[in-house]
Amino acid sequence: MNKHIELVKKWLADKDSVTPEELKANKKEAYYITNRTYGRGNALGAAFSAAAASIKNDGEGAAYWVKEYKSML
Repeated sequence: MNKHIELVKKWLADKDSVTPEELKANKKEAYYITNRTYGRGNALGAAFSAAAASIKNDGEGAAYWVKEYKSML
């Protein structure tokens, strides 16, 4: 499983288990990896989108992108 998705899943289960700084770092790293590996598929884009939704405190959006990520594997 993707470490960015795992962090978002942890956040979805307990929003106090992950700091805002961890969420920001997760989004930044997922964005960097997605841009570097653009040609490798949409799963990385889904991981970035889940990380971005968690930054916005959007549990519904984050859950959607975690589900999308799983469907791409």
